[in-house]
Amino acid sequence: MLAQRTLELTVPTRGRGFYEITDRVAEAVAGAGFVQGLATVHLQHTSASLLIQENADPEVRRDLERFFARLCPDGDGIFEHTAEGDDDMPAHVRTALTAVNLSIPILRGALALGTWQGIYLWEHRRAPHRRQIALHLLGE
Repeated sequence: MLAQRTLELTVPTRGRGFYEITDRVAEAVAGAGFVQGLATVHLQHTSASLLIQENADPEVRRDLERFFARLCPDGDGIFEHTAEGDDDMPAHVRTALTAVNLSIPILRGALALGTWQGIYLWEHRRAPHRRQIALHLLGE
């Protein structure tokens, strides 16, 4: 029988960078007891994002950060929205170019992630934050 579960996660950040949340999402899926279904992960913020990325070599994440720093640098004079500092609008642009929602199938009771895939919260602001994530699990 099809059922659903919802829960919220809080992820504290120390500032800009990647924070792996794979285990926390996997624990929620395991706790729901679904054999098959879908996990929807939604970040409730506009200056951070979610992504599935390689979790074996940390250089991949450092390269992504370097690329986005070049693409959308803090303090760029093009931006008028600087209410919370020179990283404010660049953080919003980074979020617009990535995602705040992920959908991950549940197969055989687990997240259907590839061998080297991990789920990350990508903090785009330099200051620490407490980020809220809503999980919606649908399955049987």
